[in-house]
Amino acid sequence: MNRISDTQKRKADHIQINLKENVESAITNGLESYHFVHCALPEIDLSQIDTSIQFLGKTVAIPFLISSMTGGTKDAFLINQNLARNAEKFNIAMGVGSQRVGLENDSAMQAFKVRQYAPNILLFANIGAIQLNYSYSVEHCKRIVDAIEADALILHLNPLQESLMLNGDTKFSGLLSRIELVCKNIPVPVIAKEVGWGISVDVAKKLVDAGIQVIDVAGAGGTSWSEVEKHRLVSKDQKATASAFRDWGIPTAECIARIHQAIPTAKIIASGGLRNGLEIAKCIALGASLGGMARQFLLPASESEENLCEATMVFKKQFEIAMFCVGAKKISELRTGKILRAD
Repeated sequence: MNRISDTQKRKADHIQINLKENVESAITNGLESYHFVHCALPEIDLSQIDTSIQFLGKTVAIPFLISSMTGGTKDAFLINQNLARNAEKFNIAMGVGSQRVGLENDSAMQAFKVRQYAPNILLFANIGAIQLNYSYSVEHCKRIVDAIEADALILHLNPLQESLMLNGDTKFSGLLSRIELVCKNIPVPVIAKEVGWGISVDVAKKLVDAGIQVIDVAGAGGTSWSEVEKHRLVSKDQKATASAFRDWGIPTAECIARIHQAIPTAKIIASGGLRNGLEIAKCIALGASLGGMARQFLLPASESEENLCEATMVFKKQFEIAMFCVGAKKISELRTGKILRAD
């Protein structure tokens, strides 16, 4: 089996493992330690709630992001179509899965091309930052952005996942300078994203200094990619190695709060174990601009477009009610920080 088919098989495996196996982190996202101060007299009507924001030059109707998940296979394309149509319907942001397979195989890139189903949404291209240390260049980054007509580029960071994969890419030396090169030479904003173990303040500062415009913290508390990779490993020793990291990472809430405090001007996307609209509201109050969910959209999207729409309606209603019950008529009032208390 050649390298191209290996990559496509891995993408297919990731989808099936996420759908069928328990791959949750052993630690929580930390949001259970934060509670809104209930306002018994909000002095606004529920129908007056405005959930819209401006982000990276576009209006997003609700600060939701369908986080990067899938692409590169026939099944992934069908899921991506459902996700894109849903994103267009609700005017929420969407990221595609890693497009590396599309660079290796032109036909595989078709599974990422969802712009025709979502002409107006905020759409993010995506590739592993580590590939910049393995012969990929600024030109490759431009290609994946152009291929899907993306509004921004995600460079995802996944040292733990790569170290557990068979033949993973683990040469991270000098990667920051290559990230900086991309930021300086690509015509769209660049987002740095972890894949589920969080970004520390120190790393966030280095990334912002390098030109990264948005930090997607992707903290611990949701899908554990060490567990996902464990299900792809064969030997007992390999599986045992991966199992030790199920409680690894920085909880999502901690990432947001610390980065927002240390770099108040940083644009933050909250993701990592978010499960509903109320948790996204908490993230916005902590300092994030968008709240991203992957598995919560993937499961209904794999069933039907109707199920996905119903799930999104529930998340939207939860978010609106959270704003209403703290007396926040618009997003800027939710971000005051005075309405969220920590245990």
